[in-house]
Amino acid sequence: MYLHPRHKEIVETARLVGRVGVDELAARFDVTPQTIRKDLNELCRARILSRVHGGAMFPSGTENMEYEQRRLISEAEKMAIGRAAAEIIPENASLFINIGTTTEAVSHALLKKGGLMVITNNINVANRMRVYTQFEVIIAGGVVRASDGGIIGEAAVDFIRQFSVDFAVIGVSAIDQSGALLDYDFREVKVAQAIIENARHVILVADSTKTERTAPVRIGHLSQVDTFVTDVCKNDNILRICRENDVELVQTS
Repeated sequence: MYLHPRHKEIVETARLVGRVGVDELAARFDVTPQTIRKDLNELCRARILSRVHGGAMFPSGTENMEYEQRRLISEAEKMAIGRAAAEIIPENASLFINIGTTTEAVSHALLKKGGLMVITNNINVANRMRVYTQFEVIIAGGVVRASDGGIIGEAAVDFIRQFSVDFAVIGVSAIDQSGALLDYDFREVKVAQAIIENARHVILVADSTKTERTAPVRIGHLSQVDTFVTDVCKNDNILRICRENDVELVQTS
């Protein structure tokens, strides 16, 4: 889905403050309230925002956004994170890549590497990397989630546990103030936990919006991560957790 520049600014404002109103947006962009209502209706139909009386709000809580809409949030930041994470991974390494739009950005940046063994439960990653002969791509079996091509469930967990790899690249839906890594689908969480347990170096990739969201299911804790790659981290609690647990923090901005 293409987002008009005004739509992108509306979404970014909603992300920062939680809620936007029709009248304030109309004044800000010097357009009619009817135009803003049309904008908000389009964004809500695309499930990027949630409609409320007099405006719209950024989604949070127990429901994740649709895959294509998640790709559009902080897209440039995710690409920069992907490049920085790919720099950590040497050629001829073995690695897990799990579900997520930011982990997919890492897979894109890894196309310049050689000799990688990539084990993934992400169909989008497998499709991108399988056509390059320098990679051995291994895909997990299990239930394919229709919304984003993620492979989840106990079969995927059992498959992942067969491996012990050099690196894991994981994404999350949210990071709370205590450092808990959170997601929406408990079946996906079990796969992510198995990935963390069976990698020697865990790289968490997450843009700064993830510290402003919440999700109901716990994957683990930031202290279990070796490297955290993000665009920028201004959260004092997250910074402290990284320092106290020797988590290398890489900021791309």
